[in-house]
Amino acid sequence: MSKSFSVITGSALFASSVLGALALATTAAHAGPVAKPAGSEKCYGIAKAAKNDCGAGAHSCAGQATINRDKASFVYLPAGACEKIAGASLTPGK
Repeated sequence: MSKSFSVITGSALFASSVLGALALATTAAHAGPVAKPAGSEKCYGIAKAAKNDCGAGAHSCAGQATINRDKASFVYLPAGACEKIAGASLTPGK
């Protein structure tokens, strides 16, 4: 076996293990809803796509919002903060 073949094979194995670890981390990050932090409330309609904590309707897990400001997706904010954001709501919309 040549040295270049060993380097290529080793690089391929390393790359596949890194990709596998990333896939596992991504799956774990989107496995379910985020635990509600103490003193927080759900704030709907302000999350960026894939940055939501959870949602109602089309999906129910963290990171699954497909559009920005999805009215059915929420993020947790400190109590009282949601009411101060234009377009935000304490209840899910459609």
